[in-house]
Amino acid sequence: MLTVDELMTRELVTLKEDDDIVRGDDLLAEYDIRHLPVVKDGKLVGLVSHRDLIRALARHERSPGSPPVQVRDVMTRAPETLRPRSSVREAIHKLLDRKFGCVPVVEDGDRLVGILTETDLIRLAGRLLDKDERH
Repeated sequence: MLTVDELMTRELVTLKEDDDIVRGDDLLAEYDIRHLPVVKDGKLVGLVSHRDLIRALARHERSPGSPPVQVRDVMTRAPETLRPRSSVREAIHKLLDRKFGCVPVVEDGDRLVGILTETDLIRLAGRLLDKDERH
């Protein structure tokens, strides 16, 4: 059985709840990613997507002079997660059924250890197709 642990991205870019959303937008651009887990003391507390930030930045621009918006104000709290030993089949169904672009991977009390994204699954599909074509 193929597990999430074998495909997930381990080198994570994260945010803190009190980070400004502009920082989140900068990180997405710098690392060319679309999702940022939000952590507190190494534990997952939320998730921010590119779409969340675009909406928040647009609202903020319409309200000049308003205080900076913090990540805690736009993040999805207690996002659904997977465990490293979860099957890839379970992960695929979770992504498709819920229309998620990613699922954070946690263990031992919500300690963030990775993230499984649509891109990770597309890479797997590419490897499987390459292998199939060689045979």
